[in-house]
Amino acid sequence: MTHILNQVSRMKSRFIQMILPLLAVILVSSLFTAPALATGVYQLPNLNPGDSTWVLDEGDVISRINEGTISSKFDDLAKQTGKEVRFVTVRRLDYGETPESFAQALFKKWFPTPEAQANQTLLVLVTVTNGTAIITGEEVKPTLTDAIAKSVAEETLAAPLRDGNKYNQAFLDAGDRLVTVLSGQPDPGPPKIVDNVQVEGTFKKAEETDKGNATAWVVGLLIAATIIPMATYYIYLAVQPSSEG
Repeated sequence: MTHILNQVSRMKSRFIQMILPLLAVILVSSLFTAPALATGVYQLPNLNPGDSTWVLDEGDVISRINEGTISSKFDDLAKQTGKEVRFVTVRRLDYGETPESFAQALFKKWFPTPEAQANQTLLVLVTVTNGTAIITGEEVKPTLTDAIAKSVAEETLAAPLRDGNKYNQAFLDAGDRLVTVLSGQPDPGPPKIVDNVQVEGTFKKAEETDKGNATAWVVGLLIAATIIPMATYYIYLAVQPSSEG
């Protein structure tokens, strides 16, 4: 009987030794998830005018099919007009960074000279906040004016996001409008807003979902760490009389 008791005690001790480091790792991970997933300009690959990378979906919100559709349209636009458009999505930004400052820094990294910047358009989306920014070169502005560019970022791209985070629709619409304007055709304008129903409150942001999932794991493991040793002990108590007999 003493042997069984000692064995159960050792099992309980080993379990606690294994579970405590795991809990510590999960707790630390949940606290530092946001900074770890933040994206800085220095983390994105280099790119030059004429490169065939039109969509850089670091936020992982655009389907492969739609990414291909958008890239094909931008590639045709570049061949026909010399104007180049690129979409970039990121999940989070470094502390203190804004979509505008990030877009400006990335624009300068990819196109460091006025000549390289002249025919470029860069549209950035940060998925955690759905914040947007658009930067254009000087040769683009006569057709894609600052007012139209702002409308593309804040209305055409943002409208589907307010309607249930429809990222694919948002980028398809924004791409179509940019291609139309940069091709010299009349601006179709932003999408028509059907009503003013607020749907934002019914959808959790990605950051809230991440924290909720991490918390659920921690709580679950804490419960397991408490219940399993107790269950082991009660099993021991249940078998003790029969073992003694």
